[in-house]
Amino acid sequence: MKPPLYVWLNGCLLGTHKGAYDRFSFDITPYLKKGTQNLVVSVTDPSSTGPQACGKQRLHQSGIWYTPVSGIWQTVWLEAVSAEAYLQEVKITPCIDKNEVSIIPLLDRPLPKEYKIKALIKDEGKVVAEGQIANDKELLLSLENPKLWSPSSPFLYDVELVLSNKAGKELDRVQSYFGMRKISLGSNGTNQVIELNNEFLFHYGTLDQGWWPDGLHTPPCDEALLYDIEKTKKMGFNMIRKHIKVEPDRFYYHCDKLGLMVWQDMPSGMAVIPKAEGKKRGQHVQHVKKNTQDLYKRGETAAQFELELRRMVDGHYNAPSIVMWVPMNEGWGQYATCRIASAVKELDPTRLVNAVSGWDLRPCGEVYDIHTYQTEVKIPAISLERASVIGEYGGIGYPIKEHLWNSEMKNWGYQTYHSEEKLIEAYKHKLAQIVEMKKNKGLSAAVYTQTTDVEGEVNGLITYDREVIKIPVEVLYELHQELYK
Repeated sequence: MKPPLYVWLNGCLLGTHKGAYDRFSFDITPYLKKGTQNLVVSVTDPSSTGPQACGKQRLHQSGIWYTPVSGIWQTVWLEAVSAEAYLQEVKITPCIDKNEVSIIPLLDRPLPKEYKIKALIKDEGKVVAEGQIANDKELLLSLENPKLWSPSSPFLYDVELVLSNKAGKELDRVQSYFGMRKISLGSNGTNQVIELNNEFLFHYGTLDQGWWPDGLHTPPCDEALLYDIEKTKKMGFNMIRKHIKVEPDRFYYHCDKLGLMVWQDMPSGMAVIPKAEGKKRGQHVQHVKKNTQDLYKRGETAAQFELELRRMVDGHYNAPSIVMWVPMNEGWGQYATCRIASAVKELDPTRLVNAVSGWDLRPCGEVYDIHTYQTEVKIPAISLERASVIGEYGGIGYPIKEHLWNSEMKNWGYQTYHSEEKLIEAYKHKLAQIVEMKKNKGLSAAVYTQTTDVEGEVNGLITYDREVIKIPVEVLYELHQELYK
């Protein structure tokens, strides 16, 4: 199969890429010329007719399926680096149990050990730890009385890395940051619960689709991206489930800074065969059959899915806000669930792995995750091995006529009301059940659907145009405090 993306500069092929949500780069130096440059990007995107990871995009938009995204929707930048060598990435792993942080710097090429990388850790400008290491080696730095990262106190340490050659000449200098935090499971005596920094903390968040009426996957500006996150925090949520979309890095930066935990989904892959004449709906096709006997026998699309999953984990490893990986959702493109969950945990043992959120559950991963949109919220089973969570609930619709995406189409929620008063009453009824489950049924987390309306879905707490907040922020904040007592 040919790669779907090609990039040319001044008539020369820079390279190709396959994947919609991960980073890639090319060295353009040999192909530059004096004057104006000619950059050409060619992309083939089958959208929902192909089995590649594409999340909720559908050529025939309706209901929970959204308008397909085309074009460049993530950040693009040009960076000048040293021709001799430069810092390509760094892997930062905090350990609060030992009051230390692991730093592994990676360069663009193998170099002799005489090349050194100096690491400085700063607390509000003051150096609190430092050390020196060679490329690809681990540097362990101790922190005295470290300040821990949490939703109530999202403290971030600054990191500065300086690369020098044999002669002591500085070749590169980069800045980053990290948070000292630990996400794990613990026992409350009867079942497993989710702990942050070795203490139980109930996770309560919104299902966040990350869609916009004018740019679809792309927010109109950074202020708009920040707006959704700030409002979610002010409403009294401490978590966001980023639903089958990988955001630009600015999203995670804002969550790191503001103190919102993130459950990060992998975008699902599932082809949709258009409906045949006389049939009401198209046929969903999983890219690998669920009942395959050989779980290690992978087709090309499955191999690509797992490659992009690995790239997602690697690319966002340093974000303190991300506390859970969710490789599968509701059976969409689901296959080899336990093998993939184990692979993700091996790749990143510092975070929890939610093997599959909702529907087609499997006896693996670290949480037992159900979806329940009924008025009377279902209670998930409790376990001595996994934490019990509700990965999706709520979905209460409230259409506001002047703020609908398309007033001609069917706009829906799982239950729909037509006044703020009725919406608040329904929300309180469902939330009270979550509070009871947290107190007496071993529940560790719940995710409310959803942050905003999206196209025909009117079950958001905010309208799709971000003009109306349906339940006052202060009302939600006060209601949610009961979950953190």
